[in-house]
Amino acid sequence: MEEIELPDGSYTAVVDSIEDGLARVFFEQDGEEVGDAVIDASQLPSDGRHADAILSVSIHDHQLETAVYRPEKTADRAEDAQNRFDRLAKRPSSDEDN
Repeated sequence: MEEIELPDGSYTAVVDSIEDGLARVFFEQDGEEVGDAVIDASQLPSDGRHADAILSVSIHDHQLETAVYRPEKTADRAEDAQNRFDRLAKRPSSDEDN
């Protein structure tokens, strides 16, 4: 487990993975990734202890102070990712198809 090397403040956190009781979490601010850390999964809300969970968090003294699971944002982000995948999966039509 490591300290969170970010200034005090509010962030969006995205749970990347949880393994052996440790969570790898990426932190975003204003839509940009600003850092990541491995933290004890027990610090996360129980409903947010899964890959791709979106949380609103606050960091103080390089520690997670609060974390709130955002199920709507989690669902929205999953839908956006699926839509991007679907668009990329479509084969562009070629001249031979016409």
